[in-house]
Amino acid sequence: MVSRALPFLLVALLWPLVGTAQDYVVSESCRACHEGVFALWQGSHHALAWTPPSEAMVLGAFDGATHEHKGATSRFTLEDGDYWITAEEPDGQSARYKVHSVAGIAPLQQYLLETAAGQLQAYDVAWDAEAERWYHLYPEQDLLPGQGLHWTGPYKNWNARCAACHATGYLKNYDPGSQTYQSTQSEIGVGCEACHGPGEAHLAWAEGAPTDAWPGLTAEAFTLAFGEVAEREIQQCAGCHSRREALVEGNPLPGTPFHDAYRLALLRDGLYHADGTILDEVYVYGSFLQSKMYAKGVRCSNCHEVHSAGLRAEGNGLCTQCHSPAGNPDFPSLRLAAYDDPAHHFHEPGTAGAQCKSCHMVERVYMGIDGRRDHSFRVPRPDLAAETGAPDACTDCHVERAPAWAAEQIAVWYPESRHRGRHYAQTLARGRADPVASRDALATLAEDRTSPAIVRATALSLIAPVADAPTAARLAPLLRDFDPLVRAAAVPLQRAAGDQDKVLRLVDLLSDPLKAVRIAAARELLDAPIARLPARQEQALRAALGEWQDSLRFKFDFPEGQMAIAGTGLVLRNLPAALAAFREAVRLDPQMVQAWRMIVTLELARGDRPAAKQAIDQALIQNPGDPLLDSIARQMR
Repeated sequence: MVSRALPFLLVALLWPLVGTAQDYVVSESCRACHEGVFALWQGSHHALAWTPPSEAMVLGAFDGATHEHKGATSRFTLEDGDYWITAEEPDGQSARYKVHSVAGIAPLQQYLLETAAGQLQAYDVAWDAEAERWYHLYPEQDLLPGQGLHWTGPYKNWNARCAACHATGYLKNYDPGSQTYQSTQSEIGVGCEACHGPGEAHLAWAEGAPTDAWPGLTAEAFTLAFGEVAEREIQQCAGCHSRREALVEGNPLPGTPFHDAYRLALLRDGLYHADGTILDEVYVYGSFLQSKMYAKGVRCSNCHEVHSAGLRAEGNGLCTQCHSPAGNPDFPSLRLAAYDDPAHHFHEPGTAGAQCKSCHMVERVYMGIDGRRDHSFRVPRPDLAAETGAPDACTDCHVERAPAWAAEQIAVWYPESRHRGRHYAQTLARGRADPVASRDALATLAEDRTSPAIVRATALSLIAPVADAPTAARLAPLLRDFDPLVRAAAVPLQRAAGDQDKVLRLVDLLSDPLKAVRIAAARELLDAPIARLPARQEQALRAALGEWQDSLRFKFDFPEGQMAIAGTGLVLRNLPAALAAFREAVRLDPQMVQAWRMIVTLELARGDRPAAKQAIDQALIQNPGDPLLDSIARQMR
């Protein structure tokens, strides 16, 4: 069993205090002393993640070109140096917008339009920088203004959904009263201070001035020292390169532990295949946490040049930095062997099949043309396809073949492979299909410390809805696990425990060193029948509930955020607050059918049948033919 003190000690060692507030000074201030790395950064995807519109930055054909999509017409023009997009909708609505700014550079470029003062929306017709054409990012969608997934809706809002990872020193500044944004940033684009922290104190240090006004900084007056600790670097990159829910507003200071700022998405159905390979757009971190490379201390910068954001070597040369007969002294456990060799990959040298990434980093395409590679660096397991339903690298390329063929071929090549035993994918796949029948196997996986923490946490998340009191007791030791993903995921299982056991097991987590765990505990204790706690624990509960409340406040402009607020209202039996949040959810996204259902249910619970009838009528106008809403309407007749 891991000591309760150990997670606290780890956080203290890996992340010193991030220091007091200081000003951002923008990347240009770094050029004089750091000319070489500044030049590398200046043309990088980070620097060009968000730019003003200019002749140099705008790649799209703004020459009167048009694009047609399901009855909608987009027209792109350049007038007096300004770039304009005219959007004509299928219902006859038409609006003309000046391009506010530009997102990205390759392989595609999006254009941001200001639809209301301070509110930016990402237009759905993007520029394919390689094929030099306009194309629609979501070709299957047939949407009108007012619908949640339309480009003017909340899911395409730049301020809320995208800007924090495309800017430096960003604050969203959403006002729920006026439903407006007054967002700010020190600079658009991912600048030097996005990774190193605000530069005011560092400039003073470089000039020999005292930095006493900013205690808690590194020796060079930054909020983060990357140094020899790989985890600091990985978590700093993960802030943007992950599928996660933010717990804070805007950009946390560099040096903030990941789990103090975000709740990482686990290997959930719809995001990942059962074996943990990527399905939806999950942005690398959740994949990398599954890899042996992560477990052995490999960091992002071993493969990626951090300032240019390019790769450190081309082709298989990137992998043979380590995976070769010479190995790499930084990773002494490496097996010394020739991998870039037909005896290993069994493909013609120089072909796609001979590339390490083809077999060990499957690629999936997002945003229509943007290929992203899985970073779990796994050995292909076509032998598991029938059991897990997950795809494999072999039949990704050999599309005319079945996984059974690939499994047989690998068995011929590697007759004594150690990679044909049990795999956590088997347990997760069964757990997704039947969590009750798989409860014991999932619990065993969660307890297995040789498995990646994200896998163990995912197993716990599958158990939670079907946990019983014995399972909650069995897995209670995981509340003290070394990894915060496991600790946080173990919390909801205690719903199955008796009230006294639940409180006794969770109360110490209110003082966990990481916010994601504290919030998880506070949520579960919200409706616990606690008559009185010792003063220290009462204070911790209030503080953790405040952190949770703040995290919800930062998501007032998210339909799913309003659903979470409504759920809290239901737990607290504050029906007016829950009803208001459900109504705000459908204002933001009229297609949120479950919110409409809850509005009708709550209005009926209040005895206001006319209001319930009005709500179901409005819901059906927005969602004609929806079977759930039709069923509710029939019951109310």
